[in-house]
This record gives sequence, C-alpha cells and structure tokens, in this order.
Amino acid sequence: MTLIRDDVFARMDELSPAEKKVARSLLANYPSAGLASAATLARAAGTSTPTVLRLVARLGIGSYPEFQQLLHEEISQQLNAPVRRAADRLTGEGDGTLFQRSIAQRLGLVERLTATVPPSEFDAAVALLAGGARSIVVSGGYFSRYLGQILVLQLDQLVPGVVLATEPLGRDIGSYLSMGRDSVAVIFDLRRHELPAKRLAALAKRQGAAVLVITDEELSPAADDADVVLPIAVDGVPFDSFAGLVVLVEALVEGVFQRVGTAGLDRMRQWEESVLIHRAFRAGPVPPDDESDEPDDTETED
Repeated sequence: MTLIRDDVFARMDELSPAEKKVARSLLANYPSAGLASAATLARAAGTSTPTVLRLVARLGIGSYPEFQQLLHEEISQQLNAPVRRAADRLTGEGDGTLFQRSIAQRLGLVERLTATVPPSEFDAAVALLAGGARSIVVSGGYFSRYLGQILVLQLDQLVPGVVLATEPLGRDIGSYLSMGRDSVAVIFDLRRHELPAKRLAALAKRQGAAVLVITDEELSPAADDADVVLPIAVDGVPFDSFAGLVVLVEALVEGVFQRVGTAGLDRMRQWEESVLIHRAFRAGPVPPDDESDEPDDTETED
C-alpha cells in the first residue's frame, strides 16, 4: 500500500510555495494533521482552505473526506507494523546473516533519499551553502550534532564563515544574534525532535537569515520556519540510523564544491598548506642533511 506521505514527498517539486507549507505541516504531524478539518490544517500551515484542497486534488484524491478516509485505512493497516518489524529483527528472522540484513536495511535508507529529498530542495540547499553567505551557523541535536560537526569541518575547507554552535541557546547564542540577511542557519533535528531546534529556526528567521532544516520523514517542528527542508529516512534497530544522513551530508558538500569551483580549490590548498605547517611544527625541527638519520655510505674500520 502506497502511503499518502510517500506520495507527498514524491510530488514536492510540483507544489507551489503555499502548497509546500501545507505539505510540510501535514508531514510534521502525520497522519493526525490530516484527520483534522481542512480549515484547521490550513491554519496550522498558515495558508488557506482552498490551498489545502488544491494539494489534495494534486495527489489525485477526489475530496477531503476521501483523503481522510484513506488516512484512516493507513492507520488501521499499520497499527502494529512497527512492533512486528522490531520483533522479527529481534528474533533474527529474515534472509542472510545478521550482518547482511543490517547492511541491506541501511542501504535501503540511503536509497530512500531519492524519494524523500526533492531535487529542487537539494539544489536550493546547495545554493544557500555556496552562495557567499557571510556566516553559516550549524547546530544539531543530541546525536545529530556530530554529523553537523562533519559538515562544518568539510564546508569550512570550501567556503568561509562556517561555524558550529555546540550550545546555540547558551554560550554560542551570539552566532545567531549576529545573523542577518546574508546568513544561513543549518539545523539538524531528527526524532526525537528537540525544542531548541524550533526556537533556533524562529530566531534565525527573525534575524533575516535563511533557514535550512535537515530532519526525518516525520519533520521537525523547526520545518515550519524553514526555507529549505531535507527529510531523510532514519529507521533502524535498536536506534535510528544515520546512514542516509551521512550520505546526504557528503552529497551537500560535493554539491557546494561543484558550485564554488576554483575558489573552493584555492581554499582547500590554503587549508592543506596550513595543515602541513602544523604537522611539521609538531614533529619538531628537521635535522640538517649532515645530521640526518640516513646511513653513511663511507666504509669505516672497526
């Protein structure tokens, strides 16, 4: 059974800006948001009831009541699915070894990127990161901050002004307060979604910055204030998997590299030279040629 959620993800590139707001609001509270009235969903998305109905029609559904009936059918069919999947994996059922099943499951998460991340959203994210922003501030959640750090370390070798806010509502709050229209906030927030992400997205938006939210298919509440949203599949056992997130981060870095071109190469060379100097300094002074450890070819007598 194809889920309405999957259909929304697949059609995201076709939606108008107003319809995207409705889609994000629906996905952020799926399926419960769709079980409310069309007017309620419109208010939650900050749009109008006709916009909600246009989205439903674009999904090929004849009416809003029919849309809600389909959601009810999804709920009844999948009510016990997560427990059953977890039980199957716990008992080791399935083809192949545990290692093979684990690899296959994570490969599936990576392959889902093509379904959950609309190409237009990915391109918009790359444009934000490579567009000459004065500052790019990255923050993340309990686990996702470590992927944020990888993004920062790699982006900083391609474009200037990239920083990681490890305590964005604490000692690093200045990074957000100094934002303006020439800034980008990159916020990682995957389930279980954290309240600070929503507050940071709203703060960055008030400062005039562009907001990029990287989240899961259920969508962080921070997506409400985002200019660009990149959702990934994270299902894993016993914890959510970051396999798709790692690939997405690497794809973003590659996209920025391709976009900035020779300027990125020049900055990489500067980085490499600095690293070589740092390593040489840590290794100590290089001995002169006549005091080196190279063996002497001159024969000596005992």
